Amino acid sequence: MANFEKLLIIGCGNMGGAMLAGWLAAGLSPSRFAVLDPALEQTPDGVALFHDPADASDHDAVLLGFKPQQLSALGPQLQSVIEGRAVFSLLAGIELASLAKVFPSGAAHIRVMPNLAARLNKSPVILAEAGLSAEMRKDAQTLFGRLGTAVWLPDEDQFNLVTALAGSGPGFVYRFIDALAKAGIELGLASEMAESLALATVEGASALAASSECSPAGLADRVASPGGMTREGLSVLDEDKALISLLKRTLELTAKKGDELAKGAEN
Repeated sequence: MANFEKLLIIGCGNMGGAMLAGWLAAGLSPSRFAVLDPALEQTPDGVALFHDPADASDHDAVLLGFKPQQLSALGPQLQSVIEGRAVFSLLAGIELASLAKVFPSGAAHIRVMPNLAARLNKSPVILAEAGLSAEMRKDAQTLFGRLGTAVWLPDEDQFNLVTALAGSGPGFVYRFIDALAKAGIELGLASEMAESLALATVEGASALAASSECSPAGLADRVASPGGMTREGLSVLDEDKALISLLKRTLELTAKKGDELAKGAEN
């Protein structure tokens, strides 16, 4: 039997819920999953729900899905469900050393960072670990690869930066879609039309970029004829590297917040 056949999800909010939905959509049996969440009223059919740690025992790994600020308060309550099991963590900014300090009886400690596209099995899933055997690492790759593309990060120091790009990135893309629509509205388009066109445009462009052998920069040049409309618009975004500078600062501050969370966990 493979490792991680029984996973207990502790705190099943937006991200944990998206991952659970993605695993079920990928065909994994609901009996492989259980949820420990005192505030949750129901789970998908076949997924056990516990409100008290004392009731949860039939699992070989846990996935921490609560807020990172709750780690110090919840840690002591979770020792019984952690002991001897692999600890997967969605807690942004919480480093492997901090996880090991709070849960010293865990069999291994693994940071996991997907995004909400896990629900559609289209998420990058960034992984960093301490304590996994080669076999366990392979099984973790298989489990989280069901949600999209699982990638092991060799240097944990880059985890917050990768999280800023791939984990928080969808939020920035959603903001761009909204801004694209609002710009059209301010220039005179009906709101329903502008929002529909912005969403369809980004969806189609993303799908083409994912399937094309050409880079996104190359695709932008392909649709921008010299002296044409698209080229005129790109000149605004490209002026003084305005868009790159904005996104660089966005990623820097997002990653910095992860560093702050990590320092808070150490205190």
